[in-house]
Amino acid sequence: MTADVATQPSRHPPPDTAERSALPSAQAAPMARHGLLEAGRNCEAIRHADRFSLLVDAQHYFAVLRDALTRAQRTVFIVGWDINSRVKLVPEGANDGFPELLGEFLQALSAARRRLRIYVLAWDFAMIYAFEREWMPVYQTGWRSQRGVVFRLDGVHPRGASHHQKFVVIDDRLAFVGGIDLTRSRWDTSEHVPDDPRRRDPNGTTYGPFHDIQTMFDGDAARAIGELARERWRRACGKRIAIRAERAREDSADPWPRSAPVNLRDVSLGISLTEPPYRSHGPRQQVRALIADMIAASRHHIYIENQYFTAAVVREALRARLGDPRGPDVAVVAPRMQSGWLVEATMGVLRARLHGVLNEADEYDHYRLYCPHIEGLGDRCLNVHSKGMIVDDTLITVGSANLNNRSMVLDTECNIVIDANGDPRICSVIAAWRNRLLAEHLGVPASAVSQALDRTGRLNAAIGSLMRGEGRTLQHFAPATNSDLDKVIPVNAWLDPEEPLKPDALVREFIPREQGKSLTARLLLLGALVLVIAIFAALWHFTSLGDYLNLASLSHFAKRIDGLPFAPAIVLAAYVIAAILAVPITLLIAATGLAYGAWPGVFYSLVGTLLAAAATYGIGMSLGRDAVRRLAGVRGNRLSERIGRRGIVTMMALRLLPIAPFAIVNLVAGASHISLRDYLIGTLLGMAPGIVLTVTFAHQLLAAIRHPSIGAMATLAAIGVALVGVSVALQRSLRPRK
Repeated sequence: MTADVATQPSRHPPPDTAERSALPSAQAAPMARHGLLEAGRNCEAIRHADRFSLLVDAQHYFAVLRDALTRAQRTVFIVGWDINSRVKLVPEGANDGFPELLGEFLQALSAARRRLRIYVLAWDFAMIYAFEREWMPVYQTGWRSQRGVVFRLDGVHPRGASHHQKFVVIDDRLAFVGGIDLTRSRWDTSEHVPDDPRRRDPNGTTYGPFHDIQTMFDGDAARAIGELARERWRRACGKRIAIRAERAREDSADPWPRSAPVNLRDVSLGISLTEPPYRSHGPRQQVRALIADMIAASRHHIYIENQYFTAAVVREALRARLGDPRGPDVAVVAPRMQSGWLVEATMGVLRARLHGVLNEADEYDHYRLYCPHIEGLGDRCLNVHSKGMIVDDTLITVGSANLNNRSMVLDTECNIVIDANGDPRICSVIAAWRNRLLAEHLGVPASAVSQALDRTGRLNAAIGSLMRGEGRTLQHFAPATNSDLDKVIPVNAWLDPEEPLKPDALVREFIPREQGKSLTARLLLLGALVLVIAIFAALWHFTSLGDYLNLASLSHFAKRIDGLPFAPAIVLAAYVIAAILAVPITLLIAATGLAYGAWPGVFYSLVGTLLAAAATYGIGMSLGRDAVRRLAGVRGNRLSERIGRRGIVTMMALRLLPIAPFAIVNLVAGASHISLRDYLIGTLLGMAPGIVLTVTFAHQLLAAIRHPSIGAMATLAAIGVALVGVSVALQRSLRPRK
């Protein structure tokens, strides 16, 4: 079912005529209000589009996008939650003379057009998504920056947030905004055939059916998305990019692809954003206000397609409408299962709770939750990934925002909204879009949905009359969850918070205060641990224990494990264990140099030292940070905070000056205000010179013993002098001046 909504008649010529490149973009002053839309409250701006289309499913979107990209002349922005250089936009082959893989396609495109610049900006993702994404994308062949293509990762956002916007802008003249990323496991047809062989990710692995929607528009609205892209790029990279749209208009053809019909002409679009507060930027919660306003404005029916269904604002707004005897029918289409066990165990539980609340509020039988059913999928289900809502025949929003709390307050989102504002021309198209989407899920023509609505007068009654017991259809869905799991997941789960996350709150989410150790217990445990480490350190230095654990024995041990399958992991683990037991770190470094040589020894020593430092820092932080903060008082904490602000310099000094054993320094640092970042950077900078010289000295010593010569001895002496000289110089430079 790939038919699109019919092109609307207009005074403008059809988009595939020779006059299309002369179509002017409306340059009217930006509107402050348009129907329900209010700039600055439920949308960022209201802009005009000459042409607008809804693209259903990635087969349609990807093909149209590739066609449009081949028409680009000056500037392309691709912004997404995930962007994979190895994905094929047209699996069966585009046959347009360019490479098939996305990264290679963009590189070839920029090479063919000397003035074209392509900017690709993806979220600098959290490690929880590492196995779903292209590994180390900055270094992939498809994203290696050449003159025409620049790839960057964007991690400029608060802790726990993500960049979730998904849009493409071409020459500031054509924009695509919606829920579809240019990445793996997105491409699918509207038929969603259970075992379509074309549904394979870049690794050749098959994936299940996938449904989503994207908008496409031009005019001032597209230019506004270009401005948003530039602002995102400036924040992420600190660079401004000049706008070349006007020059592109003069010397290029219309970028609107001939393969894409126009659904609407001359329409005002609202651009609604979510942005969390960060640094000097205040919050934007326009999507949240928009969703609440759209639901409140509903009179007859609300149709929702969304990946998630957990947002508090949706719960309260729908509960209010369901309490009205003359309120609208509410039809929600969602995936039967959430993707992945972690999401199912959190977002699935929260969805079940919201569904229960709405069922209780639905005293007039207006609410239904549906999931698509496709014969032959077995335990799998259609992944409804779309983020769209249609209210009556007058309002539609499509974008990146899920109906969860994150999309309302924490993640960056971008939605497009149309308010017909009484225009019957626009109302008929919005109704056709709703019927088209429902028809796809029900496995019937769009005309059948329209007729059922005319016949029944209610949305859920119309859907019910078209549902079947087999084949492709919609099914009633009552999400259930394990009662034990329901007790564990808090009301505001950390995966879907109702406000931006604070680090301390995130810790309390997992470690409730009442379950923590008392202050006395923490002090006793920390003190005992420091005492044990100090005793071990004394034993190594002042007893015969050091005779059994020395440079020779350690290097012999390292050589014995070198042939084992997991030798690197064993070596690094040995650093952590040795640090906890206060084995002198210099001894370990020298032994590593003897066993593995110069550069492998430096690598093992640096990584092992940092891992050991991080592990013992973590112990100190977990046992002592609260105790230190409470005991130090106001003045003591201020002093600790001042030290923390110069954490890198402080840690460099502690590493360079022999003040205390390595492990004790780590424990105390963990209990102080020094951040882990500054602590590790200071440790690296403070210890790297010594590690390089120590490992090189040990390696050269072994070489001089095995193959004695004047040159070898001279090199060994030079390294020894360098070790002493660097130590003396650094200690003098860091000594307090009188």
